[in-house]
Amino acid sequence: MISREVAWRVFAAEYNSSNLEVKGQEERAPSYVVTPLGAMINRLFVVGVVTDMENTGTDEEPLWRGRITDPTGTFYVSAGQYQPEAAMAMSKIQPPAFLAVVGKSRTYSPEEGTLYVSVRPERLTVVDERIRDYWVLETCRATMRRISAVEEALQMDAPSAEELMKLGYPKALSEGVVAGLSHYPDIDTSRYRTLVMDTLKYLLPEYHAEAEFPGKVEEGPEELEEEREDIDNEEKVLAIIDKLDKKGKGAPWDEIVDEAKKGGIGKNELEELTNSLLDKGLIYEPVLGKMKRI
Repeated sequence: MISREVAWRVFAAEYNSSNLEVKGQEERAPSYVVTPLGAMINRLFVVGVVTDMENTGTDEEPLWRGRITDPTGTFYVSAGQYQPEAAMAMSKIQPPAFLAVVGKSRTYSPEEGTLYVSVRPERLTVVDERIRDYWVLETCRATMRRISAVEEALQMDAPSAEELMKLGYPKALSEGVVAGLSHYPDIDTSRYRTLVMDTLKYLLPEYHAEAEFPGKVEEGPEELEEEREDIDNEEKVLAIIDKLDKKGKGAPWDEIVDEAKKGGIGKNELEELTNSLLDKGLIYEPVLGKMKRI
């Protein structure tokens, strides 16, 4: 009997950086997408904001495609006639909404050496912001554990799954880390540590990240003042978008620029602020040239 694969918690930034696929050799043996941090993903669990949902097929043979954003990037999901329950569920979702998805990893290789990853949903559930925040926190913890496993392996003369398992890491992660080290050159764990820290800082501003991850440099008065100013200006931009979104289809970018200028926010600064809000999943672009609040 084939055991059910664990549903990994990974951020979009880690998943989308993956270009290693390990295919099962036996009949019905599972295949895996191996991430740079060693997650051997056959199934995954993601929660984010669905910003786009579209049937790119026909009524007779639907093919629903969607985009789900987390604080680090975008997951791409799709379901067609061979996943009727998931396709039906996707057809009823009205963006923007918080969405939880359990699904299978999928890959697409248009040419040798190029691999794109996506998610084939098995189950989709509309959730609330509290569930999204809890998923983000748990995914931060899971990511830090993978970072630690990679860093332990990098200290070994000959990294092996057996040695990592002796240190207390699960078998699947230990095997994934070893496979990842042999495939991904110069894995930069500091990049993923920064990703986790930035995500926690945004999600839980009162959370003392330095207690969980020692070595963080405390911010001085000037840095704190700049951060407060950025937050205030982001709130101004959100208010402008709300004000200009009169028909519920998004605020025109040109009008946002003009309104922001009246409030002392130049175009370059406005672009930085909107990029930050897009990354945080607070706004999205329903069509080119318009911004809408989630």
